[in-house]
Parts: sequence; C-alpha cells; structure tokens
Amino acid sequence: MRKTFEIIWTSFKQALGELKGNKLRTFLSLFGVTIGIFCIIGVLSTVQSLEKNIQNDIQSLGTNTIYIDKWDYSGGPNSEWWKFVNRPTPKVEEMKLIKEKTPAASRVAFFMANQYTVETPTTVVENINYYGPSEDFNLIQTIEIGWGRYMNQSDFDAGSPVVVMGHDVAENLFGVPEKAIGQLVTLKNKKATVIGVIKKQGTSLMGGWEYDKSMLMPYRFFLQMFEPEWSQPVIIAQGLPNVSTEALKDELKGTMRNIRRLGPLEEDDFSLNAISDFSNAIKGFFGNVSVGGWLIGLLSLVVGVFGIANIMFVTVRERTPYIGLKKAIGAKKRTILFEFLLESAFICILGGLIGLILVFILAKILSGAFHFNIYISYGILSLAISLCILMGILAGIIPASIAARMDPVAAIRSK
Repeated sequence: MRKTFEIIWTSFKQALGELKGNKLRTFLSLFGVTIGIFCIIGVLSTVQSLEKNIQNDIQSLGTNTIYIDKWDYSGGPNSEWWKFVNRPTPKVEEMKLIKEKTPAASRVAFFMANQYTVETPTTVVENINYYGPSEDFNLIQTIEIGWGRYMNQSDFDAGSPVVVMGHDVAENLFGVPEKAIGQLVTLKNKKATVIGVIKKQGTSLMGGWEYDKSMLMPYRFFLQMFEPEWSQPVIIAQGLPNVSTEALKDELKGTMRNIRRLGPLEEDDFSLNAISDFSNAIKGFFGNVSVGGWLIGLLSLVVGVFGIANIMFVTVRERTPYIGLKKAIGAKKRTILFEFLLESAFICILGGLIGLILVFILAKILSGAFHFNIYISYGILSLAISLCILMGILAGIIPASIAARMDPVAAIRSK
C-alpha cells in the first residue's frame, strides 16, 4: 500500500513538473479536455435544470390527471384544428355526471379562464386573468395562500362575489399584498371582496396559468360575467392512487361517450389530455438535446485525448534514460505502466477541473441574469471526473506501454 501511494505521489509531482516545464504545450493539450468537459457538463447541467423546472411545472398541474377538452394539447403542424374547433365545449353538468359515473376518478373539477381589467377607486390594472374553478380544483393543483383564505364550500354553492387574488395583482392595486384582504374591487361592473392572496409563484417555463397575475373566483360568480363557450372551459379529472393514467383515460372515454350519446361508429368529440404524456414528451425532447451536448463534448474530448497523448509521447522520449535506470534497479513493467497512466490521468483531471470551474462561473452568471437556477448534481460531477480518468487512461495507454517495454540498457544509452 505504501509503495502504491509513493507511485501516485511521484506521478503527481511529475505531472506538475511537466506542466511547469512546458506551459504552452500543456495549455494547448489541456484546452481540448477543458472545452470537452465544459460542453458536456454545461449542456447536461442546463438540460437537467430546465427539465427539472419544467417537470415541476407539469406536476403542479396535478399528478395522474387528465384534462377533458375540445382541443388536443399535443398540437403540432399536422393538428386537425378545423375538426377540434367544431366540437362542443365541456360543461359544468358534464363535470357532475363524470363525478357520478367514473369510480376511478378521485376528484373532478371544472375550470374556466378569461381576461379583463380589475379596478379600485384609485387604480386600474389591465389584462388580468380571471379564473373560475369549481370545488375540487385546489385539491388537484397546489395553490399556496399567503394571506387570508381560499374559497370554501359555501362560496361555491352561493356563487359568492369573492376573489382570491394573485400576488402581483394585489401588489399593483394595494402596494402591499396583505393590505388587499377585505378590500372591494370591481370586476367587469361586479363588486367583489378579496378574501385571500396567493403566494408569489414566479413565471412558469410551461406558460399556462399565471397565478401571480390572476384572480380566482367561484365558477358561478364567474358565469355572471362571461359566457362559458368563450372562456376556455375544461374538465380536470384526477385518478385514485391505485389507478393508472391509462386506466383512468379508458374509463373517462367510456363515460364521456355515454354522456354525449355517441354511437359505436361515431368519432370522439372530445380530447383526453394526460399530464403524464406531457412529462414523457419533455423527457424525450431533453434526451435528444443531451445527446447533442454529448456529441459536441466528445468531439472536443477526442481532440484533447490526442493532445494529452502527444504530451505523454514527448515525456516518454525525454525520460527514456530515467526509465532505463529505474528498470535496471528492479522496477517492474506494471510499475512503469501505472506511473505513466497516473500522470496522464492527472493531466486530464486538471483539464476537467478547469472546465468544471468555467461551468460553475457560467451557471452563476446565467442564474443571476435570467433568475433561473442551474443545478450541477453530484452525479454530473462524478461523471466529469470519471470521463477525465477514462480519457487520461486512453491518452496514456500507448506511451505508457512503450515505456514499460523498454530495454533497460538501450534506454540508459539513449540521448
């Protein structure tokens, strides 16, 4: 064990000596490794962070959840939008029937959205999202109340003129969000009382519903101001914990066809959009982006490997008499081989560490500029170190083998 540590320490010192003695040559050789690790780790960290944030946004829409709508959310250039536009919109009555006829659904909610202004005697804020959910909506999606309370059952039953206000709306209207509680606001010529303010949510990478710039109200109160057909109505169904998304989708399909009295040969006039489908599509997309990052990084690493190999060939040639002397006094082939492989690995690890430092610096700059946190996981750090060691071994294996097979006498006599 002591001998092994001595070899490692000797290899480390020789690697540092090589760096000090041939700065320009070493820099050019390390540059490929540095750029390769920077590309791979930078892309993987960014992609992983983006995917994590988007998956969190998707999960906030509800786990094991299906959105019943006239529109198919998969979209794409081949989407038959002209077919979807003529479909009937979901109705509150259908939500109630789904609750009764779908045992696999634990919760079912109705939701509508529109835009209008909101006013106080002194302030007007435009383009505010009006959301009209039913009772189970906050049980499917997480809505954190910062001040006041959420709507209760009596508010929904009576269609009470009350609103739960988004953080930014409350701030724009009253300066301090908590001051909004109990205040009267005017919504499309209707007076309403603010009963709660939602905690600051931030911008969603998925777009969709922006709670910071919205107001939630009982759907019956919402219907006093807007026609449901023009308010993007949707029914949201969440499955029981032991029911898969596919099983829930099959049961909902049968229920909706029964509710709308569709014949066996008639096409569905509704779409079942599963949140899990979005999640899988995101995984596939970011998987392809990661592959692109790998290809770019590996190309740079290959260049770096040839640069490190060049250093090691020159090093072996310069140390040939020293290698011969070591072999003459009893050094074994595997010792010489191990020594040069370690030196090559140390040089690669140094290049990789420089690449990691650059990634950390870039991550800090981007996080501050775009208010988006980039995470560098322990798994990615382990991958970087492993790649450096592997590249070092590949770069040094041939020069190290040449050194290990040298004839001691010929090596000592060489100039």
